[in-house]
Amino acid sequence: MTDRIPGLFAMDPVYLPKLFPEPYLRRLRAVLDIDPDYVARDFTDDRAAAALAEAEVVVTGWGAPRLDPPVLAAAGKLRAVLHAAGSVQWVDRAVYERGIAVVSAQQANAVPVAEYTLGMILLAGKDIFGLRDRFRAERGFVIGEDHGATGNFGRTVGLIGASRIGRRVIELLRSFDFEVLLSDPHVDAEEAARLGVRLVDLDSLMAWSDIVSVHAPDLPETRRLIDAKRLAAMKDGAVLVNTARGSLVDTEALVAELAAGRVSAILDVTDPEPLPADSPLFDLPNLFLTPHVAGSQGNELARMGRFIVEEAERLAAGEPLLHAVDPGLLSIQA
Repeated sequence: MTDRIPGLFAMDPVYLPKLFPEPYLRRLRAVLDIDPDYVARDFTDDRAAAALAEAEVVVTGWGAPRLDPPVLAAAGKLRAVLHAAGSVQWVDRAVYERGIAVVSAQQANAVPVAEYTLGMILLAGKDIFGLRDRFRAERGFVIGEDHGATGNFGRTVGLIGASRIGRRVIELLRSFDFEVLLSDPHVDAEEAARLGVRLVDLDSLMAWSDIVSVHAPDLPETRRLIDAKRLAAMKDGAVLVNTARGSLVDTEALVAELAAGRVSAILDVTDPEPLPADSPLFDLPNLFLTPHVAGSQGNELARMGRFIVEEAERLAAGEPLLHAVDPGLLSIQA
């Protein structure tokens, strides 16, 4: 095992056993000479700096210290950063300029977010949250009566953003009787046809969709993308689902629409986050609110770990990395 690639873990150590349980840790250590009993938290620390100077691969995760130019100057052997989490916006541009490969487990993290989204779309189409509250309040309303405004047959679902998550949602929706609309400035009609969706502008999507699901990246140009005007354009009874970032939606405008009772929302992310205890979002009956849990949780973290193990194995075998980040696309990715 003397030919293993020198490696270093750098993240909040609480995540290490969740990301790399056995046998994933065993597989990783078969190709990387990496110590699971030492996890770097600060690259300016003497021990971390010494380890980084010898490392060819850094395996990172949530809570990883930043690899900035001064740190990189002392990391002369580094050739790959394998990030066992989603966003790589924390990675300094200097890493890419040095020709160091950066891998992200975004594709793996997209799976649970897409599953959450699908579940919420199906429940929203059946008005499950409203019917639950009515059942609880009225106690004795007739079981089995026809609730004419509910159902998923022929619903129009509008997806904002053909991100990794958005594309995974598109795949999952193919099994159902939905019309799927897509708004994404980086997708053309030919690609939309391949995806099996109808490409429309954002204003049309907001006006025509029964359920709108947000999957756009958090960028300066997407802040408050869903503003008061676009919220007001939604159909009566429409539902907004946001698993992307809270900043994409104008919170004040959304509160006003929800308070009027005209539309409903399902939010896994908010602006601000976390919410202050006195936020009106907590008390709106037509809002289903969850605490940013759509992404990898619990045993789902191991999926991201497996994703990184597989990339480490490719690196060790001299094969191309399948999920290396394209620095040219960073300006349009979260």
